[in-house]
Amino acid sequence: MSDEHPTQPLPDPRAQWVLSTDAGAPASAPRRPRRWPWLVALLAVAALVAGAWFAGEYIARGIVERTIREQLVTHLDLPADQQIDIDIPSQILPQLISGRLDALTVSSADVPFGGLSGDVVVRGTGIPIRGDAPAESGSATVTLDEAEVRALLASVEGFPSDTVTLAEPDVVMTAELQLFALTVPVGVSLTPSASAGDLVLTPRTFRVADAEISADALVAQFGAIATTIVRDWDVCIAQYLPAGLTLSTVKVVGQEVVADFDIDGAIITDPALQQNGTCA
Repeated sequence: MSDEHPTQPLPDPRAQWVLSTDAGAPASAPRRPRRWPWLVALLAVAALVAGAWFAGEYIARGIVERTIREQLVTHLDLPADQQIDIDIPSQILPQLISGRLDALTVSSADVPFGGLSGDVVVRGTGIPIRGDAPAESGSATVTLDEAEVRALLASVEGFPSDTVTLAEPDVVMTAELQLFALTVPVGVSLTPSASAGDLVLTPRTFRVADAEISADALVAQFGAIATTIVRDWDVCIAQYLPAGLTLSTVKVVGQEVVADFDIDGAIITDPALQQNGTCA
């Protein structure tokens, strides 16, 4: 007679018991510590440092620009509300630490100088912050409208400045020549240029009764009196500007005269270069 519930053999007491949910499953890898909280903390600190830097940059830039503006208003006798645009490219804190501004551009409209006024843009590189050494380089652009050009040319003896108009690329004037009992108006187109720091106006074309005429034909027709206009006109501008500025190029653009100047970097430290020049 067979046993309905056979008896299972007892386990060998010498066998080692192992508790496992999955017999054959590999042992778990050791848990790595989570590092993302440290990354978050690092980013937070970096953000704070960057914020402090940019806050310092903003404050320093404001102080420098305000100081430059105050100096310009004081030394140029500008109105307190004069609009002055100041551009200092790149971050300013490293430049302050080095003691020099790498580059600076200052611009303003209707700046008075020596009885004239015009729009002025000044550029400089390697500018010492304490003003105790020359700048590396400098340049300026002065733009005059038609009225200011007339005022400038009024200082030239014999020049009919009240007839001047601007028509790119020339300064145009009208002179009157006497032919017996007749007074003949002659239109003269003058090309501006720079020579030894002065403005020079050179006749390019002549017009009589709306017809273009050559210089030789004009002299032949009017005689020696025509030589009063068949000539270059030298315009000294030294009396209007600091001696440290030298006219390099000049041209008519639209209905304005645009003049470029080289600036002697020593103008920062040399009082003589800061004073207006003189005309002989």
